Parts: sequence; structure tokens; C-alpha cells
Amino acid sequence: MDLRQLEYFVAVAEEANFTRAADRVHITQSGVSAQIRQFERELGADLFDRSARMVRLTPAGAAALPHARKALAAAQAIRTACDDVNGLVRGRLRIGMVTGCTVTPLFDALASFHRRYPRIEITLAEDNSEVLLENVRAGHADIALAAVAGGMPDGLESLTIVSEGLVAAVAPEHALAEWETVPLRRLTAYPLICLPVGTGIRSVLDQACASAGIRPTVALQATAPGAVLDLAARGLGVAILSASMTAEHEGLRSVPIDGIDLPAMLALVWRKSESTVLRALLPHCRRAFAPQA
Repeated sequence: MDLRQLEYFVAVAEEANFTRAADRVHITQSGVSAQIRQFERELGADLFDRSARMVRLTPAGAAALPHARKALAAAQAIRTACDDVNGLVRGRLRIGMVTGCTVTPLFDALASFHRRYPRIEITLAEDNSEVLLENVRAGHADIALAAVAGGMPDGLESLTIVSEGLVAAVAPEHALAEWETVPLRRLTAYPLICLPVGTGIRSVLDQACASAGIRPTVALQATAPGAVLDLAARGLGVAILSASMTAEHEGLRSVPIDGIDLPAMLALVWRKSESTVLRALLPHCRRAFAPQA
């Protein structure tokens, strides 16, 4: 057996699907299947039950999985130890980013990091913040730019990028356009346009409404803040976003919301056990996001 077979075995076990596992390890499905079959022949046991729609571990596979994970972790620890001793940085950097991100300092950080360490492979995947945080916790991503509601998640290190309140963005002719602030209960009398469930801003709104015993009417939702704003500009409802997201849309009036105490926070998050590659990236991120004099 070799480490590649162990990596493919763990990927299939965690994804419960050969196609998704192949995407994760960046080879074809047939390549993953062939390596798993060879691995099973070497062990003399089937690791997966392929008879059902979802791939499931056999008893032998379930017994082997924790040892495979430990072997991969040990191999990574060996690489990290050698890199630390030799002052080398190589490998792969897996980054998660909230869908529709326009926070360009992250791109600046990645560009300067790539110039300094061109041998490191950088992968970038978008998703909602809930999935991104879980990917970081599970070790599927090294670092993620994610939105969180109220405070940083437990067990993770973080660098806060933005912390601000929510606003209601409306077309100039809307009834709320002349209000200085709008109470949450009054706001939810109107159809709302929001980001999807699982995003940090939506979590802030949903938690505030639940605390107040309010059931808002979410008429429309879109994954990109720009789409949320464009829908509101056409009079289809009230857009709920953070203040900075609405700043560049001149056709809308932004009204602060009373009754939402939790801030919407955008942050870089990573596990406390930093890899060598991640330690090399973090100074680039801190410089890119440092306040401009």
C-alpha cells in the first residue's frame, strides 16, 4: 500500500461517493476506483459495499478508516517537521471563500504569497459560511473567509475583517426610504430579499427574529449580495445586508435596523494546529487586511 491509496480510501469513506471523492483528490473517478480495488486486493478484504446507491464502509473498511487517517496525519507531520527544520515551504493550500466574495485584499494576499512560494498549489472553493466553517473544522480546508453571526466560532483561530450591523436597503420610492432607522418588527411587515440560510448575515437576521418572536417573509433570496441589491432596486422587496455591502449601490437608500444586537462579522478562520503552509500565508493576510494609514 502507499499513501495515495490511503488518501483515496479516506476520501471515498468521507464523501460516501466515488465521484465526489475523485473531485476532492483531483483525479478521475476511474483512477480512484482502480486504486481502491488494488488496495482491497492487497488487504484481502472489501473496504466498501457498492451494492447501494450510497457507498458504505464494510466492517473491514470501518476498522481500517481510523488507522488510515492516523497514517496520513503521521505522513503530514513528517513533512511538516522536515519543512520546519529545513526552512522549506511546499505543498498545497486549500482555501474556502464565501460565495460572491468581493473582498479583494484576500486576492492580494494570495498573489503575494504565490510570488513568494510559487511551488505551493493553491485551491479555492466557494460555499456558504456554515459549510466553510465545518470544512475548516474537519480539515478539508486550511483557512476560510467566512461570515459569522455575533462572535467567532469556538475552537478556531480567527482574524476579523469586518464587524458591522445590518441595514435595510430599499428603492427611493419605498415607504421606508425616508426613515432614519427602522424597528425590526416594522421591517418584517415587508417582503424581504436575503442571502440564503447558512450565510452569516442571514444567521444574524434569523436569530434576531427568533429572539423577538417574529416570523419574517423572505420573498426572494440570492447567493450574491449584488443580486440581492439589484432585486431591491427594482422594487421587489427590502434587501437585508451589512452596511458595507450596500455602500456602492447609489440607487438604494440604506436604513439601519433597530432590534438586531448581533453584528455581522466577516473573518478569516483556521484551526489552531497550523500547518507550515498556513503559517507562511498568515503574514500575507495580516498585511493585506491591515488598516490603511
